[in-house]
Amino acid sequence: MPPSYSMCRSARSLRAVRHLLTFLSSWSWDPTVVVPLLAAGLCYLWCVHTVDRSHPSQPWAQRNTWCFAAGLALVWIAIIGPFGWYDDVFFWAHMVQHMVLMMLAAPLLVLGAPGLLLLRVANPSLRRRYVVPLLRSRAVRHLTNPVLTWLAFVAVLGGTHFSPFYEFALSHDWVHRFVEHPLYLGIALIYYYSVIGKNPAPRKLKPSLKVISLLAMMVPEGVTGFFLYASPYVLYSHYSKVVRPFGPSPLADQQLGGSLMWAGSMLLDTAWVALAAGEWLRHDATHTRRSDLASVRRVSGASTGSAP
Repeated sequence: MPPSYSMCRSARSLRAVRHLLTFLSSWSWDPTVVVPLLAAGLCYLWCVHTVDRSHPSQPWAQRNTWCFAAGLALVWIAIIGPFGWYDDVFFWAHMVQHMVLMMLAAPLLVLGAPGLLLLRVANPSLRRRYVVPLLRSRAVRHLTNPVLTWLAFVAVLGGTHFSPFYEFALSHDWVHRFVEHPLYLGIALIYYYSVIGKNPAPRKLKPSLKVISLLAMMVPEGVTGFFLYASPYVLYSHYSKVVRPFGPSPLADQQLGGSLMWAGSMLLDTAWVALAAGEWLRHDATHTRRSDLASVRRVSGASTGSAP
């Protein structure tokens, strides 16, 4: 191997490492993101402490706290971490940000069971007068309708990626920060609220329907990623004009982002489907045990009644 080839190869490796370190060290400290996330975390921990102190025999499940904390951490990383820093430079970073907000952070926040925590932390009077009426209200009933929330999730996912909105958000920072990010996280929270976790809701969705809903969600997410990957031209002119300090060309960048959305959404959806399927199996096992016990009681009662 010629020495010049080895030197070029070493130089490329060093440059790649330098670019990776530059990417990982790029963080912003936007108070409009940091303050709400810290406030949400502290409020959640205060509620957990109150529940544990009031009900020492039935403390709050630690797995719920860890899920909620992980969700907040992922929102932090997605918006003000490296992906947020470069989301207007690299399309693939923007796609990872969207996937984290909609398909990872939101489900974890829902698995933290904030609705159930609110119900448990409220005193009987507050629960009776405000919390329960709110959870049973018509607005919450519509917001937890599994069909409407599924359609809303798909509409936001497809509508923002295949409409002028995406380009408009890239060229208007306030839309990107205060409309797009809350829209993605909010619609995902609303959708996942009724299909995973143990949060109280006006209608209880059957475990089988939860699995079907999550399986069906794979289609629009995968199709979105596929069309972004398969496009022969750059869909968003912003990424053709922006100065790239390193990384792939605009078209290769778009193909990378599309493939990440395509494959990543499938992997994440599979995890949530597995979680819902586990709940379905446990529900069926519990139902079977109860049916068996009822049958045994009926047989025992009939035997007792027929005894002389």
